[in-house]
Amino acid sequence: MDFQRQTSKRLYEEHAATLQLLARVERVFTGRGGAYPPTADDADWAAFARAMVSAIEVEVARHFEFEERELFPRLEEAGDGDLAALLDEEHVTIRAVAQPLAELLRQALAGGLQPQQWQTLKTLGLEFSERLGSHAQKEDGALLPVLDNLLDEDTDRELFSAYAAA
Repeated sequence: MDFQRQTSKRLYEEHAATLQLLARVERVFTGRGGAYPPTADDADWAAFARAMVSAIEVEVARHFEFEERELFPRLEEAGDGDLAALLDEEHVTIRAVAQPLAELLRQALAGGLQPQQWQTLKTLGLEFSERLGSHAQKEDGALLPVLDNLLDEDTDRELFSAYAAA
């Protein structure tokens, strides 16, 4: 997509990176065919789990907080409150899956999951992937084009700087 505003471009780039990570989630959780838990020496699993925890606790949280604090109020003021409300509601449902997923990933990294928890981890991972992937695509198709038209150059520069500095 070709956006004019730095803020839209940055969010789009983050969505693209998120979609790549979610493709990895799908491969990891469906490719193992129930072969859980992974072996203790599975370095790929550990790297994946650490990347997922970081994505949930840092990137997703930071991205959502920025949108909720800086963008959704602007959408409401511009008459796009329905879009802001829908996206905000999706943030709530994604967080509801992300929190227990991150906790189980941390427990898995510490070697403390029971067999049923491994199944729950897989289920939450796939649900997180589906919800966040759909959300990112919705933002690419609806939020970012609106944002690109809504922001003037000065506001865009200010928002982009604040987001980049966070």
